[in-house]
Amino acid sequence: MTEQASPLERSLNLTVNLAAVHSEVESRLKRLSRTVRMDGFRPGKVPMRMVQGQYGHQVMQEVLGDAAQTVFSNAVREQNLRVAGTPSFETTETGQVNGEYAFKATFEVFPDITPGDISSAEIERPQVEVGPADVDRTLEILRKQRTRWETAARAAQVGDRVRMDFKGFKDGVAFDGGTGENQLLVLGSGQFLPEFEQALPGASAGESRAFDLSFPADYHAKELAGQAVRFEVLVHEVQQPVLPELDADFARSLGIESGDVAQMRIEIQGNLEREAKKRVQARLKDQVMQAILSATTVQLPHQLVSMEIERLRETARQDWKNRTGQDTSGIELPANLFEEQARRRVSLGLILTELVQREKLEARPEQVRTLLEEQAQSYEQPEEMVRWYYEDPERLREVESVVLEDNVVSWALTRAKVSDRQLPFQELIGQAG
Repeated sequence: MTEQASPLERSLNLTVNLAAVHSEVESRLKRLSRTVRMDGFRPGKVPMRMVQGQYGHQVMQEVLGDAAQTVFSNAVREQNLRVAGTPSFETTETGQVNGEYAFKATFEVFPDITPGDISSAEIERPQVEVGPADVDRTLEILRKQRTRWETAARAAQVGDRVRMDFKGFKDGVAFDGGTGENQLLVLGSGQFLPEFEQALPGASAGESRAFDLSFPADYHAKELAGQAVRFEVLVHEVQQPVLPELDADFARSLGIESGDVAQMRIEIQGNLEREAKKRVQARLKDQVMQAILSATTVQLPHQLVSMEIERLRETARQDWKNRTGQDTSGIELPANLFEEQARRRVSLGLILTELVQREKLEARPEQVRTLLEEQAQSYEQPEEMVRWYYEDPERLREVESVVLEDNVVSWALTRAKVSDRQLPFQELIGQAG
C-alpha cells in the first residue's frame, strides 16, 4: 500500500523473502571463496567459516540491498509510479517476521504538470540584417588582431606601443610591484592606470618622464589603494602599429586558398549571418522559456533540486580549476548560491518534458542533421565535424537537445504575442556605439 506524506513524497511498506536472501548470500560466498586470499591459505582453499566471518555481513547487506531494490522496482512498476531521484530504505518495526524482511521505501514522484497558457505572453523577435558595414568592421578587427609593430622615428601617440623601464615610489621609497624593465605598453589600451598611460604620449625614444598619480580607492593591492605615488619612466622605443592590407595574402591567412578578396567577404558575411541567427534564436529562447515558466505552476521534487545544485557546484569548481589551475576539491560552495538557478533548471526540464510529449515536439533526425551541417560550415572540413558528432551518442544527444528546444520556441511563437523589431547587428552582439 502506498502512503502519501506530502504532495510528492510517497512511501511503500515492502517485504523480502529471507530464504531467497540467505540462498543468494550462500551462493555469493561460495563464488568469493574461490578467489579470496588470506594469510596461511592458498587461493581457493580458505575455509568457508572464515570466508563467512570475514565477508558474511558485507555480502548480506549487498544482497538485501539488491533484493530491496528489485522488490521496490516491481512495486512502483505495478502501481505506475514515476519515481524522481533515489529512494531511501529503512527497516520497519516488525523487522524480520515469518521468514520475511520488512522495510519501508520512501521516495518522491514526478509532479503532474499542465503547461500554462502563454497566449498573452509578449515576445519580441529581433530582425537583423548583416550588411557591408558589418563585414568592414569585422575585417578591421581581424586586421588589428594581425597587427605587427615597427619602430617609429617620432614621439609616441595614443595607439602606439612603447618599450620602457619604470619605477614607482611612495613617500620616496620604491614599492613592491612598482618596477618593470623592457615592458611593452600600448597607449590607450587600458593595460595600466589611465593616468600612467596619459603621461606618455609625446615622449620619444631615450626620453625620461616623471609624474605623480593616485591609485584608485578600490585598487586590488590594499596597501596602495587610494595612495599617492610618483613614477619615473624611461622610454627605450616607440613602435607604431602596421595593419595588413586587405589583399590576397590576407585572404589566404583567413583560409581562402584562392586569395580572392571578394570570396573572403562573402564567407565573412556568411559567418556573421550564422552568428546573428544563433543570437536571435538565443534571445527568443530566453523569452519563450521565461513565458513558459511564468505561466506554469509546478511542485519540485526536493531530490531533483538537490542533485541539480550539486551538478552546478561541480561545474563551478571545475570552471574555477580550469581558469586558475587551483585544486578546488576542498572548496565548499554554499547551496544557496545555486538554489535559484537549480530550481529554474529543474522546473524547465519538467515542464518541457511534458510539453514535448503533449505537443509531439521531439527532435526529428532530419532536423538534427540540418542543424549539424549548418554549425559545421564554420569549420575547414564540415563533413568531418558532422561525422564526429554522429560517432558519439552523447555528443549527438547534445545537438538533439538544442533541436528540441528550438521546436519548443517555434511552437510558442505560434501562440504568444510576437512583435518584430529591427535590430542592428552590432547591437545584437553587444558592440553598439
